[in-house]
Order: sequence, then structure tokens, then C-alpha cells
Amino acid sequence: MAEIKKILIANRGEIVQRAIRTIREMGKKSVAIYSVGDKNASYLKHADEAICIGDVKSIDSYLNIPAIITAAEITGCDAIFPGYGFLSENQDFVEICKLHDIKFIGPSTDVMEKMADKSKAKDEMIKAGVPVVPGSPGAVHSVEEAKKVAEEIGYPIMAKASAGGGGRGMRLIESEDKFEQLFTAASSEALAAFGDGTMYLERFINNPRHIEVQVVGDSHGNAIHIGERDCSLQRRHQKVIEESPAILLNEETRQNLLDVAVKATKYLKYEGAGTFEFLADDQQNFYFMEMNTRLQVEHPVSEMVSGIDIIELMIKVAQGEELPPQETIKFRGHSIEVRITAEDPNSFLPSPGKVSQWFVPGGRNVRVDSHVYAGYIVPPYYDSMIGKLIVWGRSREKAINIMKRALNEFEVEGIRTTIPFHKKMMENEDFISNNYDTKYLENYKKLDDL
Repeated sequence: MAEIKKILIANRGEIVQRAIRTIREMGKKSVAIYSVGDKNASYLKHADEAICIGDVKSIDSYLNIPAIITAAEITGCDAIFPGYGFLSENQDFVEICKLHDIKFIGPSTDVMEKMADKSKAKDEMIKAGVPVVPGSPGAVHSVEEAKKVAEEIGYPIMAKASAGGGGRGMRLIESEDKFEQLFTAASSEALAAFGDGTMYLERFINNPRHIEVQVVGDSHGNAIHIGERDCSLQRRHQKVIEESPAILLNEETRQNLLDVAVKATKYLKYEGAGTFEFLADDQQNFYFMEMNTRLQVEHPVSEMVSGIDIIELMIKVAQGEELPPQETIKFRGHSIEVRITAEDPNSFLPSPGKVSQWFVPGGRNVRVDSHVYAGYIVPPYYDSMIGKLIVWGRSREKAINIMKRALNEFEVEGIRTTIPFHKKMMENEDFISNNYDTKYLENYKKLDDL
């Protein structure tokens, strides 16, 4: 495949700024797109070109495929980098890019299709020899069928939407007497959110940890991992703090997990960056949950412990280059990322508005990925994340201490942010001692509880 020379970034916010840096360091040209609501974004000055593609609503801009393709053609781009969210896992978009002879920097539609439907993905992973949570062999199509499967698996049961994500279309069912009510509610929610009410069932794993593996595959049949991440600290199924490595795992389990992920990547003939997400129980058993066929928000912690630029690898793979051998990737130290959002730190309600002061921390082993500046107006139309603070230390204890220092330096005025929440978490004894699970934050309703 020919060298990629000019890349359109089909996204907004911090990931655009992040991608521009790598693209420029590789000696390539970048094009940023923007909606009317993002006309004052800082990265528009840093891209080689910027082009407005529509009004403030995402459907009129960042989800507007004809406008994005037109922008790519007008500016002479030969590739599109999708980032995460928006069109990053949209199979129609990938096919349309192909029709217009524009390289989509990501996997094929075949793999996307297999992994998009959770029940189909589970079937594929069973074929690949990946451990899965005991559950229905595929989708269940009626309450009666689902009840029979639940009896075979045993309660408690998780009912999940086949086309789901972000916690929608999901219910915990602890006994048979509430099954029909909760199953129907989950299916209805899935239908409203995704246009598909198909459900599948899994045994509920008590007190699980969320462990994921970063993988990259190329067009030559090679696959590598870039370590694992612990993303167990979540709020409403949304990650808030991520770290690498996952200190929960012993070395035998870690190597087994990494080997399984690479094996599955090769089985799928996967090209590009992706993430296998697993649930781990307190006995060091791990079970496949889903695969994200795109870059993850938390990719910087993997970069910090490996020294690898994952977006650079994605672009090289898209050009047809081979991946480096696994043994050349060395892991060292510990990295932690906290997501800075424009939200009230107690209620987590959005806090859009003008940022009157923006002072970010610096120093050795501190990284800030953000598009915000003093005077920037956080729009109310999109996701509330305004940046990510990532640190690296020789040990987890050192990384926590660096994060404490960095958070104390981080000054934002004019809007409310989750910085106070993260400060509390870095002092939280359960976090420090690694004593928590994916449900941990549900027990705390306000900052003082932490």
C-alpha cells in the first residue's frame, strides 16, 4: 500500500490535538474538521488545514458522513483517522471511505461486524479459545426462552443488549420472580437506544475487576499486545481512572491473559489497534466481555509504560507496514490516567461554560492531553471530557504521588470539573491498597464519602 501523506481527523476535542501531534511528527499533513459549536477549538490552528462541516448537532457534523467525505476529498486527504466515539466503529462509514479510495485507519468491516454484536462476538471468542462468561450460547429471542437459559446458568444473571454499550440495555436479575419485569425493561431500553432489542444472558460475576488488553494487528498476519490496563473505577459504566499494569494480576495470569488476547487478534485477522475487555474475579479467572474495534480513551497509559506511540503504529499498519516483534517492546514502571470532565464533582452533572483560567501541571513524567485554554467555551452539545492527566512512576506508589502533585497544580476556573474528585481518590485508602471493584463508586454519593 502507498504511503499515507494527508490525514483527516474525523473527531473533536482532545483526541484531535493528540492525533495532530503524531501526524506532524511523522512528517505528514493533517486536516481537522469542526462544527459551528467548535469554531474556537485550539487544534484548528495546529492542523495544516481546518474545514467546517456543519451545525452544532453531531448528526449535522461529526456524524454527517457525506460532509466528512466531501471535506476529505476537497482537502486531498488519502486517509481518515476516526479517533473514538462518533463514526469510529461505523461499518457504513468504513465502506464509504473504501468506495472513495480513502484509507480508513482502523479494522475492516468484517471484523467490526463480528465484534459489534455482543452475542456474535462471544461465539467468535469461543472459537478462538478465549474464556467467556457462562451464559446463553447466543441471543435469546423471547422471555420464555431466556427464563429457561437463566435456570440452566443459575442466578444472579446479567441481561445484556446484543447491540449495547455504555451500560444501556443491561439489568442485573437476582431471582426468577423479577426476571420478566427486568428482562423486558432491558430489552425496551436497548430497542430505544440502539434500534435493536435483542438480548443475551450471562452469569453475574460478583465483585469483578475490569481488565483490558491493548492489541495491534497488521496486514501480514502479525499481532502484538501493548500490555494490560485496569479500568475498574467506573461511574455508571463509564471509566474515570485507568492504570497500567493491572497490579491485581499475578505474573502467570497476566501472561496468560496477554497470550489469549494476541491469539484472538490473529484469529480475527485484525488490522489496527483494538482492545479486548475482560472481567476478572477474585480467583484470577478472567472472562471475555467485549472487543472495542478502535482506539480507547485510556490508550496513553499503555504508551507511558511501553514507550510506544499507538497512533503512529495505527498509521504505519494502515500503510501496509509490519509491526515490530513483541520482544522489542519493553514495559517499565506504572502509569495512571484520570479523566478531567466539565462536571460537578459531587453530582457529575455537566458544567459547560467559559474557562476563565486554565493552568496545567508539568514536570517530569506528567502528560496532559487536552484542547482547552483560558477563554475557551466548553460547549453543551458534546461529551463533557475536556482533558486527561496522565503520569508515570517507577512504581504504583510513586505514580500516585506524582498524580497527587500534578492534580494540586491543575487550576481551572469558570466551570466546575472533576479535579476535586480525583484528588479525593488519590487519598482514598481503598484505591491506594487496590481494594475496589467496578461497583465501588456506586457506594459513594458525594466527595466527602470518599
